[in-house]
Amino acid sequence: MLMIEKLKALSKHLKQEFEVYRLVLKHPKTPWVAKVFLGLAVGYLLLPFDLIPDFIPVLGQLDEVVIIPILVYIALLFIPKMVIESCRAQVQAQKQA
Repeated sequence: MLMIEKLKALSKHLKQEFEVYRLVLKHPKTPWVAKVFLGLAVGYLLLPFDLIPDFIPVLGQLDEVVIIPILVYIALLFIPKMVIESCRAQVQAQKQA
């Protein structure tokens, strides 16, 4: 049971973060460079092909696990902390409403 609860908590956290990043993309003070990197992360996730094909054992699945977080991390480096905090607060307010 403990593992299921952890997975549910992780899923909930990821959904919340996705909502934060969606708001960050729409925020007028988000630099275009950050928007490009976040767009690349989403685009790579949705692309029908990968840099490393999925039929290659282990490496095929690891490319998404490595590339997407790196792109998101780089994007977050360019986004002012105030913008991220504002978007997180907005998501929290929506969650509580």
